[in-house]
Amino acid sequence: MSDARTLSIADRIKSAGLPRSYDVHWSAQRKEEVVKAVREQLITFDEARWRYLLSRREFDEWERDVDRKKSTNPAAKSRELESA
Repeated sequence: MSDARTLSIADRIKSAGLPRSYDVHWSAQRKEEVVKAVREQLITFDEARWRYLLSRREFDEWERDVDRKKSTNPAAKSRELESA
């Protein structure tokens, strides 16, 4: 298996199942996928920002929403611990 950093940005986005561009409906699930990809260093914040036209403030809101969801949903927290 190759290191994620040796893949092109397009390949990393594809492997993470992320949208190709900003021109999509941003469901909570898609936002969570982008946050997860940045946190797991599949893509950098700058790559996400450029590709999805995000401001720092908007991304911070997405992160807060993801964290809030995890803190109020014990099942999601349990699944995350199992996958770690």
